[in-house]
Amino acid sequence: MGSKVWLNGELVDRADAKVSVFDHGVLYGDGVFEGIRSYDGKVFRLEAHVRRLFDSARGIRLAIPMTQDAMARAIVDTMEANGLKDSYIRAVVTRGEGTLGLDPNRCPSPNVFIICDKITLYPQELYENGLEVVTAATMRNHPNAVNPRLKSLNYLNNILAKIEAIDAGTLEAVMLNHLGYVAECTGDNLFIVRDAVVFTPPISAGILEGITRDEIMAIAREQGRTVREENLTRQDLYVADECFLTGTAAEVVPVVRIDKRPIGNGKPGPITRQLAEAFQQRTRE
Repeated sequence: MGSKVWLNGELVDRADAKVSVFDHGVLYGDGVFEGIRSYDGKVFRLEAHVRRLFDSARGIRLAIPMTQDAMARAIVDTMEANGLKDSYIRAVVTRGEGTLGLDPNRCPSPNVFIICDKITLYPQELYENGLEVVTAATMRNHPNAVNPRLKSLNYLNNILAKIEAIDAGTLEAVMLNHLGYVAECTGDNLFIVRDAVVFTPPISAGILEGITRDEIMAIAREQGRTVREENLTRQDLYVADECFLTGTAAEVVPVVRIDKRPIGNGKPGPITRQLAEAFQQRTRE
């Protein structure tokens, strides 16, 4: 049985899930999306993801032709139709079919589609032994150009940095913002631990307000740890005791080397492990 895709109110076979080549999502990357996880048949932080999708749409003046409740139901329906208890769900809203010009008012009806599939972002051994990352020369989008809090279909900024990571023989790259501070990685938020304090760049550094990031900060505080949102430099990463990345697809992945420099003792740290275990427990609840 082929997988089912939710497309504008109907569940269709994957082979029949098509949008027009005149869709502004295809022509200009004009649209928004969310990546969502399900664990054991339950969608994790569904309400927060749907709300962020609608916030992103509002930020680009795109009216989603359904309510947040209807979107949440459609996401659950798509997961159930695919029979995947542990899955990755992608909800996408494009501007819709229009003319070859930029004018979004010429796109009368947005397209909404939801894909449900399996995902493995990193091999299992990297969760056990840690990931190596590099700093990208590609700067994170200036927040006043395209605000990274908008989860838009225009991901070229991230892809260019991802190419740098792959060229360096790694899977992830740290992106700096226009001020030279650490922003985030190409698809994940970043944390460091120094003297048992957990640090992460603030939203003002020009980052996506990650849902897994928020969850990890809450877990760390519940564990009695000090959590600080502060501007970080590359030097802060180099001298950190621990470093890890968070994201819906990645969950919590330890980083053991940055720009060929070992972090701490070059192995995943104890606080990273405790936070990752607590996060996994939470997703299973």
